[in-house]
Amino acid sequence: MGMRPPASNGSDSPGVVTFGIPEVDAMLDEADLTFPARTAEVADAIGHRSVTYDPRGHTVTLREALERTDRERFETENDLLNALHPVFEDLRTSTATGVVGWLRTVLPF
Repeated sequence: MGMRPPASNGSDSPGVVTFGIPEVDAMLDEADLTFPARTAEVADAIGHRSVTYDPRGHTVTLREALERTDRERFETENDLLNALHPVFEDLRTSTATGVVGWLRTVLPF
């Protein structure tokens, strides 16, 4: 997921803010994790980090997102990312209130 931000966030790509799955993917690239991995191992390695889950800048700790997957183990990195996707989508839509809130989650203004 990538959208134009309302303000500069200092990323390498001007005008694009990364959130959700791409942000977690970047964290995994930096982490010392091997798969298959237990949820506790992932949480111990990077669970303390906050993940932005929408273009408005709302965050959740990765540990909390992992708990919402109800999974004990991830066979591959893709398995982990696929399990987290619906968690971030639920969080993103839950911050939207009404039509205006929904539009704000879709349009970066």
